[in-house]
Amino acid sequence: MTNRTRDQISDLHIAREDALPAPSELLAELPCSAEQAAFIAGSRDAIRRILRGDDDRLIVIVGPCSIHEPASAIEYAQRLQELARQTSRDLLVVMRVYFEKPRTRMGWKGLIYDPSLDGKGDIGEGLRTARRLLIDCARLGLPAASEILDLVTPQYYAELLSWGAIGARTVESPLHRQMASALSAPVGFKNPTHGSVDIAIDAIHVAAQAHRFPSISMAGQAIVVSTTGNPDAHLVLRGASGGPNYDEQSIARACAALATSGLAPRLLVDCSHGNSSKDYRRQPEVAAELARQVAAGSHAICGVLLESHLVEGRQDIMDGRHGLVYGQSVTDGCIGWETTVQTLDALAVGTRQRRERR
Repeated sequence: MTNRTRDQISDLHIAREDALPAPSELLAELPCSAEQAAFIAGSRDAIRRILRGDDDRLIVIVGPCSIHEPASAIEYAQRLQELARQTSRDLLVVMRVYFEKPRTRMGWKGLIYDPSLDGKGDIGEGLRTARRLLIDCARLGLPAASEILDLVTPQYYAELLSWGAIGARTVESPLHRQMASALSAPVGFKNPTHGSVDIAIDAIHVAAQAHRFPSISMAGQAIVVSTTGNPDAHLVLRGASGGPNYDEQSIARACAALATSGLAPRLLVDCSHGNSSKDYRRQPEVAAELARQVAAGSHAICGVLLESHLVEGRQDIMDGRHGLVYGQSVTDGCIGWETTVQTLDALAVGTRQRRERR
């Protein structure tokens, strides 16, 4: 095929192509130390023990809806590390460090895709910033969690995660399910927006199986990956368009479905999204109800998710970074820092009360 012939039928909607560094180049530029790697491995093991019921603490995945401002993210991480230390007997605190945002229509797609918030889309710089933040979390001794949205970008940073999520909009995707089978960290599958727990359970089973699929190598070459399956996939209840699913009856039904499918009847609950009716101010109410269930003896709930930042609420991006309130979300609304402290304290109390019932 000549270039003229190819130009008639190929790449008709591509404006330009920009080279990315190979994953191995970025890993060499921003390496993970042996001490940091040991910390991440230990954090994953701790999460696995809680998921299995061998550790009676609660996993608390808490942090900004999405990271847009590295400086405030680091300040948040520093504060959270101290709070994690104070509550470590009852909670395993993991920072939510989300870099990619699924959009129903359009909007800011996340730090990796648009790190300067101006629409220029310097993805190479976004990947550097994301990796740098995760290394900073590991240096602080704070486990990190993120949603895995893209099928290529995990090669640049996924080894730094202690927990990963497959979201409500991608849980039905065969590509995300097989990609999850390759991830080294435990992975939570959220129920889809319409609420079907069965779909997430199917995803858990698929991710646990071996797969072969195309990917890119650390050197940036096209390869076929053969996986062994991820044995640490689990369910996350996030509510639905029809209403929340964090009440006792909904959790009991979800656990019954897990058990019927041959899975352990244990799960995480997202206090935001459908469970808070998309009102960030209701997250503490959801967490309080979950703490009550835990205190009453529930062992089905092994973790919660919260959207939290330094400053409560949210703001719109108007002119890049200009004029933004420091430490306030630019995507979903978040509870503020003081409310975060109070909410984690309530969850810790619930865990202690459950322990005392034995």
